[in-house]
Amino acid sequence: MLQQEDRSNTDASSPQIPGIRMGSGLSSIASKIKNSRSSIKKFLALLGPGLITGASDDDPSGIGTYAQAGAAFGYSVLWTALITFPMMLSVQYMCAKIGMVSGKGLARVLRDHYSKALVYPVVTGLAIANTINAGVDIGAIGAAINLIVPVPIYVLIIPTTLIILTLQIWGSYRLIAKTFKWLALALLAYIASALFSHPGALSVLKGTFIPTFHLDSDFLTILVGLLGTTITPYLFFWQSNQEVEEEISMGRTTLRERQGATKQELRYARWDTAIGMFFSNMVMYFIIMATAATLHATGKINIQSATEAAQALRPVAGNAAYVLFAVGLIGAGVLCVPILTGSAAYAIAEVLGWKHGLDEKPRRAKLFYITIAISTLVGMLINFIGINPITALVWTAVINGFLAPPILVIIMLVANNKEILGNSVNNRPTNVLGWATTFAMFAAAIALVVTWGKS
Repeated sequence: MLQQEDRSNTDASSPQIPGIRMGSGLSSIASKIKNSRSSIKKFLALLGPGLITGASDDDPSGIGTYAQAGAAFGYSVLWTALITFPMMLSVQYMCAKIGMVSGKGLARVLRDHYSKALVYPVVTGLAIANTINAGVDIGAIGAAINLIVPVPIYVLIIPTTLIILTLQIWGSYRLIAKTFKWLALALLAYIASALFSHPGALSVLKGTFIPTFHLDSDFLTILVGLLGTTITPYLFFWQSNQEVEEEISMGRTTLRERQGATKQELRYARWDTAIGMFFSNMVMYFIIMATAATLHATGKINIQSATEAAQALRPVAGNAAYVLFAVGLIGAGVLCVPILTGSAAYAIAEVLGWKHGLDEKPRRAKLFYITIAISTLVGMLINFIGINPITALVWTAVINGFLAPPILVIIMLVANNKEILGNSVNNRPTNVLGWATTFAMFAAAIALVVTWGKS
C-alpha cells in the first residue's frame, strides 16, 4: 500500500472536480446497507467515524465537567444537552464533508488554502492542549481502575499508557475503529448509573425543557465549560481524517479517487454523525442527571473530577451506580486518549507533509507515529511531575476556548468554498446552525476571559 502522503501527491496535477465522486462503485458502507436484510445490521453498518467522534467527546475531563454541572446546579442545566446537540451536529458534519469531498484531512486543507501564519499557531495550540488533556485522561483511567481494584494509581498509569500506544502503533485502522466502537458502549454505563440514582421525573422535565440562566460567575463558568468540552478542536481534525481513512480502507488510495462524494455517501455520513452526536449528548445528559439526583440533592456541590463524582455517588446511589460510573470512566479514557494524541499527530503530519495514517506501517510513517508516542508519553509524565490535574485542565480549557472560534470561522469558509467542495457546499440551514455555533463559541471565549479574571 502506498504511503498516504504519497497517495495524495500522486494526483496533484490531475483534473479535480470537487463535489463529484471520481472513483467508481458504491462505498463499503453503502454496499453493506444495500446487501443486508437485517435492520440491525444496516444500522450497525451505518455507524463509523461519527459515532467514534461523538463518543470520544465524552472523555474523563468532559465527564468531570458534566458531573460538576449536575452537582452544582442540579437538573437546571439539563437543557444544555439539547442546545449543544444541533451545534455539534452542524460542525462535525461539515468536518466530515470536508474530509469526504476534498479527500484530505482538515489540516491539509488549511495548509493548501490558508497562510502558514494562521495554520501553524492553530496546530501548535492543538498539540499542546491535546497532550495535556491526554495526560489528565491517562491519570483518570488509573484512578477509575483504582476505584474498582485497590492497586496504586501510579502503578497503573505506565501499563495503561503502553497498552494504548501498542493499539495505536501496531493496530490496523479497521482494528482500531472496531475497538473504538466497542469502547463507546462503555459510556452506556452512565445511563444505567442515572437510572439507579432515581431522578425526579418532574424536575427532570422542567430542567430539560425550561432553560435556566444566571449571570453570576459560577454559572457562566460552568456554561462555558460545558460548551468548551463538547465543541472542541480535536474533534474537528479527528472527524475529517477518519473520513479519509475510511475511504482509503475502501481502496481509494489516491487523492483523485477520494475526491468528491455522492449524495448517498453524504446522507450516510450525516446519519452517522447525527447518531454519534446524539449519543454524545445523551451521555452528557444522563451524567448531569445522575449527579443532580444524588450529589446536588444531598448538598455535595463541590466536585472537582469524574473520579470524585464516582466516589461521592457510592453512599448516595449505592455500589451499582458507583461501579457503573467507574467502568464508564475507564472505557471513556481508553477511547479518548488515542484520539487526542492521534488528532494532534494527524494535524502536524499534514501541515508538515509527513507520511501518515493509522493503516500505515510504523517504518513507513515514522514521524507520524513518533509524534503520537511523544504526545502520549509527555501526557503520561504529567502524572508524575506534580502538576495538579485540575490546573492542567483549566489551561486546556483556556487553549481550546481560544482555538475553537477562529477554527470554526475557517471551517465555515471552507464549507462554503466551491473551489474546495463544489456542489457540496453548505445549504442555508447548515450555515445558520454553523454561524450560530461560531457566535456562541466566541461568546464563550469572551465569557471565559471575564469569569477567569473574576476567579
